[in-house]
Amino acid sequence: MSKPRVLVTGASSGIGAVYADRFARRGHDLVIVARDASRLDALAARLTAETGVAVDVLRADLAEDADVARVEARLRDDAAIGILVNNAGVSYAGAFADQAPADLARLVAVNATAVMRLAHAVAPRLAAAGEGAIVNIGSVVGLVPEFGQTVYGATKAFVLFLSQGLAHELGPKGVYVQAVLPAATATEIWSRAGANTDQLPPMMAVDALVDAALAGFDRREGVTIPPLHDGALWDAYQLDRVAMIPSFGASVPAPRYTETAR
Repeated sequence: MSKPRVLVTGASSGIGAVYADRFARRGHDLVIVARDASRLDALAARLTAETGVAVDVLRADLAEDADVARVEARLRDDAAIGILVNNAGVSYAGAFADQAPADLARLVAVNATAVMRLAHAVAPRLAAAGEGAIVNIGSVVGLVPEFGQTVYGATKAFVLFLSQGLAHELGPKGVYVQAVLPAATATEIWSRAGANTDQLPPMMAVDALVDAALAGFDRREGVTIPPLHDGALWDAYQLDRVAMIPSFGASVPAPRYTETAR
């Protein structure tokens, strides 16, 4: 049987380019998506020459509605696509109060809205087939408001919740959903965000990040956090979260909100 085609967004460089490389070396044909057509063409030519897989280039700016719609159509109509890697993302330096509204709108459009729309485009077809996978690249920043990247972190928290919700809905139908939460990774996102690269701390290499994420993919992990060495911490976090759920059905406020101050 032929392996499913993989569509990777943000594939022109960094994490997306390495995902494309790794899936090509696993024998998967690809659809690679990004804004930079020349980079995509170069990557497609290299991967085809080195691995023999077919690589289609789809230029799209995922902040633009019409471009997202074209990628959605490919996901809906191309029955060979069985894996979506939602990797495209942007970031902007600076504090929330100092960031431009247009930059914040673009950040939400690419990091959250496009991720949701592309997953929504492919999910019905994968569920009907009873197989397939959606991989959403989030970030540990979505768990750490203390880092101060408020809107970026909010979009990544959205990606995590979206992934967990989709796993709950689609898992019983045979569709695997994985959220990958990198920490600081050595990609171009830092320079594009306007950060001073000379002042950045040591970061995980992109190859190491993707290889770890694919190890989680092969194990069918719901959430993969490559920099977290003590996996029991995540397990405990999840157990504490689940332990709260029965309390959310209470019909009266907790006593601490109704007791008279002494």
